[in-house]
Amino acid sequence: MSVVKTRALLVDVARQLFAKNGFEDTSMNDIAVGAQKGRRTLYTYFNSKEEIYLAVIQTELERVYERMEEVARKSISPEEKLVQLIFAHLEVLKEIVYRNGNLRAQFFRDVWKVESVRKNFDKNEINLFRRIMNEGIDKGLFEIRNVRLSAEIMHYCLKGCEVPYIYGRYAAQNAEELYPYVRSMVYKHFGKNLKTNHY
Repeated sequence: MSVVKTRALLVDVARQLFAKNGFEDTSMNDIAVGAQKGRRTLYTYFNSKEEIYLAVIQTELERVYERMEEVARKSISPEEKLVQLIFAHLEVLKEIVYRNGNLRAQFFRDVWKVESVRKNFDKNEINLFRRIMNEGIDKGLFEIRNVRLSAEIMHYCLKGCEVPYIYGRYAAQNAEELYPYVRSMVYKHFGKNLKTNHY
Protein backbone atom coordinates (compact mmCIF):
# COMPACT_ATOMS: atom_id res chain seq x y z
CA MET A 1 0.00 0.00 0.00
CA SER A 2 1.35 3.43 -0.93
CA VAL A 3 2.28 6.04 1.67
CA VAL A 4 -0.70 8.22 0.68
CA LYS A 5 -3.18 5.32 0.89
CA THR A 6 -1.80 4.12 4.22
CA ARG A 7 -2.10 7.59 5.73
CA ALA A 8 -5.64 7.97 4.37
CA LEU A 9 -6.59 4.57 5.84
CA LEU A 10 -5.25 5.52 9.26
CA VAL A 11 -7.12 8.83 9.21
CA ASP A 12 -10.40 7.19 8.16
CA VAL A 13 -10.13 4.43 10.78
CA ALA A 14 -9.35 7.05 13.42
CA ARG A 15 -12.39 9.09 12.30
CA GLN A 16 -14.67 6.08 12.60
CA LEU A 17 -13.34 5.19 16.04
CA PHE A 18 -13.58 8.80 17.27
CA ALA A 19 -17.16 8.93 15.95
CA LYS A 20 -18.10 5.67 17.67
CA ASN A 21 -16.20 5.89 20.96
CA GLY A 22 -15.25 9.55 21.29
CA PHE A 23 -11.78 11.06 21.20
CA GLU A 24 -10.93 10.36 24.86
CA ASP A 25 -11.92 6.69 24.71
CA THR A 26 -9.95 5.92 21.56
CA SER A 27 -6.29 4.96 21.92
CA MET A 28 -3.44 4.88 19.43
CA ASN A 29 -3.50 1.11 19.81
CA ASP A 30 -7.21 1.03 18.91
CA ILE A 31 -6.43 2.92 15.71
CA ALA A 32 -3.52 0.64 14.81
CA VAL A 33 -5.62 -2.49 15.40
CA GLY A 34 -8.59 -1.07 13.51
CA ALA A 35 -6.38 -0.28 10.52
CA GLN A 36 -4.67 -3.69 10.80
CA LYS A 37 -1.32 -1.95 11.10
CA GLY A 38 1.39 -2.12 13.72
CA ARG A 39 1.83 0.68 16.26
CA ARG A 40 5.22 1.38 14.68
CA THR A 41 3.53 2.06 11.35
CA LEU A 42 1.02 4.34 13.02
CA TYR A 43 3.75 6.36 14.74
CA THR A 44 5.60 6.65 11.44
CA TYR A 45 2.73 8.82 10.21
CA PHE A 46 1.50 10.48 13.41
CA ASN A 47 3.25 11.44 16.63
CA SER A 48 0.10 11.52 18.76
CA LYS A 49 -3.64 10.97 18.86
CA GLU A 50 -4.11 14.76 18.75
CA GLU A 51 -2.20 14.88 15.47
CA ILE A 52 -4.49 12.25 13.97
CA TYR A 53 -7.52 14.16 15.26
CA LEU A 54 -6.37 17.30 13.44
CA ALA A 55 -5.75 15.24 10.30
CA VAL A 56 -9.33 13.96 10.54
CA ILE A 57 -10.66 17.52 10.70
CA GLN A 58 -8.45 18.55 7.78
CA THR A 59 -9.72 15.66 5.67
CA GLU A 60 -13.34 16.49 6.48
CA LEU A 61 -12.85 20.15 5.56
CA GLU A 62 -11.34 19.04 2.25
CA ARG A 63 -14.65 17.27 1.54
CA VAL A 64 -16.50 20.55 2.06
CA TYR A 65 -14.19 22.39 -0.32
CA GLU A 66 -14.38 19.64 -2.97
CA ARG A 67 -18.18 20.00 -3.00
CA MET A 68 -17.86 23.76 -3.32
CA GLU A 69 -15.46 23.38 -6.25
CA GLU A 70 -18.03 21.15 -7.95
CA VAL A 71 -20.56 23.97 -7.63
CA ALA A 72 -18.06 26.54 -8.95
CA ARG A 73 -17.56 24.43 -12.10
CA LYS A 74 -21.28 24.29 -12.92
CA SER A 75 -22.64 26.06 -15.98
CA ILE A 76 -24.90 28.39 -14.01
CA SER A 77 -24.93 32.13 -13.38
CA PRO A 78 -22.42 33.64 -10.92
CA GLU A 79 -25.33 34.72 -8.68
CA GLU A 80 -26.64 31.17 -8.52
CA LYS A 81 -23.11 29.85 -7.91
CA LEU A 82 -22.75 32.06 -4.83
CA VAL A 83 -26.09 30.87 -3.47
CA GLN A 84 -25.27 27.22 -4.10
CA LEU A 85 -21.78 27.65 -2.63
CA ILE A 86 -23.32 28.92 0.60
CA PHE A 87 -25.58 25.89 0.87
CA ALA A 88 -22.85 23.47 -0.20
CA HIS A 89 -20.68 24.77 2.65
CA LEU A 90 -23.46 24.51 5.24
CA GLU A 91 -25.00 21.23 4.10
CA VAL A 92 -21.76 19.27 3.75
CA LEU A 93 -20.49 20.57 7.09
CA LYS A 94 -23.77 19.51 8.68
CA GLU A 95 -23.46 16.05 7.08
CA ILE A 96 -19.90 15.75 8.39
CA VAL A 97 -20.78 16.78 11.93
CA TYR A 98 -23.69 14.34 12.16
CA ARG A 99 -21.79 11.55 10.42
CA ASN A 100 -19.12 11.73 13.10
CA GLY A 101 -21.35 10.94 16.06
CA ASN A 102 -19.39 11.22 19.31
CA LEU A 103 -16.80 13.42 17.62
CA ARG A 104 -19.44 16.11 17.19
CA ALA A 105 -19.18 17.49 20.73
CA GLN A 106 -15.39 17.41 20.54
CA PHE A 107 -15.49 19.33 17.27
CA PHE A 108 -17.43 22.22 18.80
CA ARG A 109 -15.62 22.10 22.14
CA ASP A 110 -12.17 22.37 20.55
CA VAL A 111 -12.89 25.50 18.55
CA TRP A 112 -9.32 26.76 18.68
CA LYS A 113 -7.90 23.42 17.54
CA VAL A 114 -10.36 23.38 14.68
CA GLU A 115 -9.46 26.99 13.84
CA SER A 116 -5.77 26.10 13.57
CA VAL A 117 -6.57 23.41 11.01
CA ARG A 118 -9.16 25.27 8.99
CA LYS A 119 -6.95 28.25 8.12
CA ASN A 120 -6.16 26.76 4.73
CA PHE A 121 -9.81 25.94 4.09
CA ASP A 122 -10.86 29.48 5.02
CA LYS A 123 -8.27 30.98 2.68
CA ASN A 124 -9.36 28.72 -0.19
CA GLU A 125 -13.03 29.52 0.37
CA ILE A 126 -12.39 33.27 0.31
CA ASN A 127 -10.43 32.87 -2.92
CA LEU A 128 -13.27 30.82 -4.39
CA PHE A 129 -15.78 33.56 -3.55
CA ARG A 130 -13.45 36.12 -5.12
CA ARG A 131 -13.22 34.01 -8.26
CA ILE A 132 -17.00 33.82 -8.65
CA MET A 133 -17.42 37.52 -7.87
CA ASN A 134 -14.86 38.42 -10.53
CA GLU A 135 -16.67 36.12 -12.94
CA GLY A 136 -19.88 38.06 -12.26
CA ILE A 137 -18.07 41.37 -12.83
CA ASP A 138 -16.56 40.13 -16.09
CA LYS A 139 -20.01 39.10 -17.31
CA GLY A 140 -21.45 42.50 -16.40
CA LEU A 141 -23.74 41.02 -13.74
CA PHE A 142 -22.07 42.29 -10.56
CA GLU A 143 -20.99 45.73 -9.47
CA ILE A 144 -18.53 45.20 -6.60
CA ARG A 145 -16.05 47.91 -5.65
CA ASN A 146 -13.95 45.77 -3.33
CA VAL A 147 -14.00 42.08 -4.26
CA ARG A 148 -11.51 41.03 -1.59
CA LEU A 149 -13.50 42.64 1.22
CA SER A 150 -16.82 41.34 -0.11
CA ALA A 151 -15.45 37.78 -0.29
CA GLU A 152 -14.09 38.00 3.24
CA ILE A 153 -17.38 39.34 4.62
CA MET A 154 -19.31 36.56 2.87
CA HIS A 155 -16.93 33.96 4.28
CA TYR A 156 -17.10 35.22 7.87
CA CYS A 157 -20.88 35.63 7.76
CA LEU A 158 -21.15 32.06 6.51
CA LYS A 159 -18.77 30.86 9.21
CA GLY A 160 -20.98 32.49 11.82
CA CYS A 161 -24.00 30.62 10.46
CA GLU A 162 -22.41 27.16 10.82
CA VAL A 163 -23.38 26.23 14.38
CA PRO A 164 -26.97 27.56 14.29
CA TYR A 165 -27.51 25.93 10.89
CA ILE A 166 -26.16 22.57 12.06
CA TYR A 167 -28.37 22.64 15.14
CA GLY A 168 -31.45 23.85 13.23
CA ARG A 169 -31.82 27.12 15.10
CA TYR A 170 -33.22 29.09 12.16
CA ALA A 171 -36.95 29.76 11.84
CA ALA A 172 -36.91 27.85 8.54
CA GLN A 173 -36.92 24.09 9.05
CA ASN A 174 -34.68 23.12 6.14
CA ALA A 175 -32.47 24.35 3.30
CA GLU A 176 -35.40 24.52 0.86
CA GLU A 177 -37.16 27.05 3.08
CA LEU A 178 -34.01 29.13 3.54
CA TYR A 179 -33.02 29.05 -0.13
CA PRO A 180 -35.26 31.88 -1.42
CA TYR A 181 -34.14 34.21 1.37
CA VAL A 182 -30.44 33.58 0.75
CA ARG A 183 -30.97 33.84 -3.00
CA SER A 184 -32.75 37.18 -2.58
CA MET A 185 -29.95 38.59 -0.40
CA VAL A 186 -27.23 37.55 -2.86
CA TYR A 187 -29.06 38.89 -5.90
CA LYS A 188 -29.97 42.17 -4.21
CA HIS A 189 -26.53 42.81 -2.75
CA PHE A 190 -24.42 42.03 -5.81
CA GLY A 191 -26.87 42.98 -8.56
CA LYS A 192 -25.40 45.60 -10.88
CA ASN A 193 -28.54 47.70 -11.10
CA LEU A 194 -28.86 48.30 -7.36
CA LYS A 195 -27.53 51.65 -6.15
CA THR A 196 -27.37 50.36 -2.55
CA ASN A 197 -24.46 48.13 -3.44
CA HIS A 198 -21.35 49.55 -1.75
CA TYR A 199 -18.76 46.75 -1.85
